[in-house]
Amino acid sequence: MDFERDFDPAYGRAVAIGDQVRRMTVPNGGPFTFHGTNSYIVGRGDVAVIDPGPDDPEHIEAILRATKGERIRQILITHTHRDHSPGAARLKELTGATLLGEGPHRLSRPLATGEINMLDASGDMDFVPDRALADGDRIEGDGWALTAIATPGHAANHLAFALEGTPLLFSGDHVMKWATTIVAPPDGAMSDYMASLDKLAERPETIYLPGHGGPVEDAPSFVRGLKAHRRMREAAIVDRIGRGDRTIADVVAAIYRDTPTALHGAAALSVFAHLEDLVARGRLRAPEGVTLVGRFEPA
Repeated sequence: MDFERDFDPAYGRAVAIGDQVRRMTVPNGGPFTFHGTNSYIVGRGDVAVIDPGPDDPEHIEAILRATKGERIRQILITHTHRDHSPGAARLKELTGATLLGEGPHRLSRPLATGEINMLDASGDMDFVPDRALADGDRIEGDGWALTAIATPGHAANHLAFALEGTPLLFSGDHVMKWATTIVAPPDGAMSDYMASLDKLAERPETIYLPGHGGPVEDAPSFVRGLKAHRRMREAAIVDRIGRGDRTIADVVAAIYRDTPTALHGAAALSVFAHLEDLVARGRLRAPEGVTLVGRFEPA
């Protein structure tokens, strides 16, 4: 899978993407956010903002400068991770805009007995939308309309947004061009993620505007490549279990041996997501239950 890491974040400036969309990137770069979170301004005059990002006063002020003379009517949230949604409260306070999202932060499944959510600190537990969005709901503005598309997987409440009448889809963290998406149970779920990839691949949009990094062009083909990449990773995990590996640490050491060790924690969460899905589908067994420290066996 070829990923593209050439991206100019243009911090503090609005980058035009066609007539209806402007992108502004938060300076919160890191191993899991690339150069930072992308906020998008949709429309002209009466506008919507997608993913204001973390509670960064300077970034919120930059959005207000970029929309001077316009009216921010709606604030849309793709999902409630802390690099995407906390800034919404500040932006709403300053503009009176309506908050829209799938709902408050929630897990993809209940915690197992004794289980700790490794990504608990990454969830924005304060976000509550003024209007909850379901799959297929429309958000209308002055000369534009967005359709909400439920895309759980990276997060249980993840949404993508299609800009009607254009080839553009705002893909949040579900599809990105710079790296594969983290899917970490119980915050996310691999079965949901793969089903959401299938859902997007069947749609007509050809350009995705992601939560981090640059546009994904020829998007349906890219999505099919992502799915193939995940299936290859899945096959490698099944192979390692068949060869005698029994723990997540064993599998990570084998199939991520060329990955910097600083990223092995994230790799372990991804392997965990695949193992949870493989056990649910009967491809592998977990005699003592599916956990990060559990043991796995061939089916």
